[in-house]
Amino acid sequence: MSEVPFTQDSSAIAGQVTPVEPLIRRIVAPNPSAFTYTGTCTYIVGSGSVAIIDPGPNDPAHLAALLAATAGERITHIVATHTHIDHTAGIAALQAATGAQIVGCAPHFASRAPNALERAEAAADLAYAPDLVLADGDTIACDNWTLMAIATPGHTANHLAFELRETGAVFSGDHVMAWSTTLVAPPDGSMASYMSALEKLRERDDRIYWPGHGGPVREPRRFVRALLHHRRQREAAILARIEAGDVHIETIVQKLYTGLPPALWGGAALSVFAHIENLLADGKITTNEPPHLRAQFRPL
Repeated sequence: MSEVPFTQDSSAIAGQVTPVEPLIRRIVAPNPSAFTYTGTCTYIVGSGSVAIIDPGPNDPAHLAALLAATAGERITHIVATHTHIDHTAGIAALQAATGAQIVGCAPHFASRAPNALERAEAAADLAYAPDLVLADGDTIACDNWTLMAIATPGHTANHLAFELRETGAVFSGDHVMAWSTTLVAPPDGSMASYMSALEKLRERDDRIYWPGHGGPVREPRRFVRALLHHRRQREAAILARIEAGDVHIETIVQKLYTGLPPALWGGAALSVFAHIENLLADGKITTNEPPHLRAQFRPL
């Protein structure tokens, strides 16, 4: 199976302001983990009057670093790509300190998830309350920058990426990252939506992606093509395991994710389940009960 050409970015230091290109500065939050890599990337866009993309966790040190980095400037907009707490929990404190307008993705829609999927909802920021919700193609602008929303559902139902129109850079949130595949976790995540949004990005001619975790994606079209291929092969492998008699998600994870650290087994199971939802919708497999993580799945 061909793999996506993932790259590592060990240069990021939490709290350090890094000018990554004209009009863009990055500060990495101090929340490293198996799912956030070195931490959430918060971006400062523009100069003078600036936007903050994804303020990250509710961490006093990170807030202080953001305010110090923008001393003498005015934060006009706080922009959210999606409502996971590692991206948006710090919004309220930042708005209280600056009075900036909260814009971006829609609020999280709390789903009625089966018990086995409740932990997938635990990452959702139910307190997020935007002043302005942006739809696909909507723009916000200030002195020397313009951000255009790109609807990219899949990782979450409300996920947005943002193009910096002046430079051709795209802030890809958690939809595309250079260090790892994106977790697509039902019920908020949808593999069908994720694949469709990848196809949408593949048709664009963006120069570079600045993701929510890790370093940049420097050849976006090639990288997105590889991601699509990887996901299709993964789905085919899941279908093959079900056809071979592996009826449980736990067994499929053990067969397909050999060598995966135990801390990531839960995420792998959710990703497999997202692919299984897609296979059910395509009529390639079936189940005799409402789909959930411990259900049994069989080929048609």
